[in-house]
Amino acid sequence: MTPEVHSRIIRELAAKHGFAFAGLSKAEKLEEEARRLEQWLKQGSHGKMHYMENHFDKRVDPTLLVPGAKSVISLMYNYYPKEEPATDNKLKIARYAYGEDYHYVIKDILRAMVADLRQQIGDFHARIFVDSAPVLEKAWARKSGIGWQGKNTNLIHPKAGSFYFLAEIICDIEVMADGPIKDHCGTCTACLDACPTEALYEPYKLDASRCISYLTIELKDEIIPGEFHDKMEGWMFGCDICQEVCPWNRFSKPHRQPRFHPDESVMHMDRNDWMEMTDEVMLALIKNSPLSRPGPAGIRRNLL
Repeated sequence: MTPEVHSRIIRELAAKHGFAFAGLSKAEKLEEEARRLEQWLKQGSHGKMHYMENHFDKRVDPTLLVPGAKSVISLMYNYYPKEEPATDNKLKIARYAYGEDYHYVIKDILRAMVADLRQQIGDFHARIFVDSAPVLEKAWARKSGIGWQGKNTNLIHPKAGSFYFLAEIICDIEVMADGPIKDHCGTCTACLDACPTEALYEPYKLDASRCISYLTIELKDEIIPGEFHDKMEGWMFGCDICQEVCPWNRFSKPHRQPRFHPDESVMHMDRNDWMEMTDEVMLALIKNSPLSRPGPAGIRRNLL
């Protein structure tokens, strides 16, 4: 089969398995992104996410991560909810965490897609990724043209917004590579203006150590720094502010993945429910949820 045929089959199967968009890139070192990442790390903008410093070479060169790789298949999967959970409490949970952990859901879908690919084009070597390995997902998605990286550093699709998970298949299939699309942020600064902690300190630049998502999920300290206590705006887990104010998300449409539907037993609990729950009960409740990331101690810290 030709690279053109491979590319067509990949796009058809991506759509069949529920991915909204698929883009294709040649597997090669990301020279420009390597320089940006190095500078970002030197500035300490990654906070205490020390794992970001590991495997630098693999992060910027997929052929080191997957020997023999020829292509990177970038995929977008919608997680925008049909409706917001009806709740009287002021605790906020990022929309991506309403249902089952996306790592499990999308990896299951990717495995099925790879199996279908093998049936149609024959055997090939591949690894699948969903925010779980040293892969610069947004850089590859931008390079493949399924969106541009906005001023809030999220990937934005011009017809669908940014409420999407990114995933990759790095493989030795030869494809016709796509190219990047135009940046459509223009003069808009809505995301920078709305960020309560000033984590978005300049267009396209994020100080992750100030981001509410970092503070409520990645930071493992017993106490969130005092300077942020009056700026959390009720976020118990993650933050969607810079996406909520983005004009491009007016195009967001509800997902069709049952495993992402809100867990009503979680969404209706108030602060006291969470604080009074034992570790054992809480761990059982959040077992297959992104909320398991900070764990009971982290959730209580966020509530305080």
